[in-house]
Amino acid sequence: MELAGLNCATAIGKAYPPMSMSKKPPTVLVICGPGNNGGDGLFCARHLKLFGYQPTIYYPKRPNKSLFTALVTQCQKMDIPFLGEMSQEVGGSTSPMLIDELYELVVDAIFGFSFKSDVWESFLSILSVMSGLTVPILSIYIPSGWDVEKGNAGGIPPDLLISLTAPKKSATQFTGRYHYLGCHFVPPALEKKYQLNLPLYPDTECVFCLQ
Repeated sequence: MELAGLNCATAIGKAYPPMSMSKKPPTVLVICGPGNNGGDGLFCARHLKLFGYQPTIYYPKRPNKSLFTALVTQCQKMDIPFLGEMSQEVGGSTSPMLIDELYELVVDAIFGFSFKSDVWESFLSILSVMSGLTVPILSIYIPSGWDVEKGNAGGIPPDLLISLTAPKKSATQFTGRYHYLGCHFVPPALEKKYQLNLPLYPDTECVFCLQ
């Protein structure tokens, strides 16, 4: 998760450099889900803060696991604010215009794959709000709500997709401006076995711009 979060923050920094944003520091809303994708979002928020952004985290469904509790503590110690459980800024009857006004970027770290459980229902209102945003949405792994293979043309429309390890089949439906690949640590034997055909990362770069 640490490397994934760093890679995500690096891709964001390349696509939307802090100096190019209108607010100083640029404000970023990081919406985290209850699983590992949410953990990637927490790590990403921490690195974004170090890169000169001002992240705010919305983390409504927190797992009762020591790892995620420690990640929350790390973010809090870096003075990264968390929105309240019933925040009026996200979800419910909130207008997307409010988020557009407060934040310049929104990180989608909710679900990195098609997710079917009782947790899904609690995020429907959030996904609905996100689908109406005009500020850029940055999705980790795949856009939340998309099927990992089939995609979802009517779902969240991210401006930046950050694929990890290898692009998923649903990435063929991505129509945003930026597509970055991160997590450059696939063993050659594994890459050959699954015919991943991964790009060569230049020098010490940890992300690769696919689009």
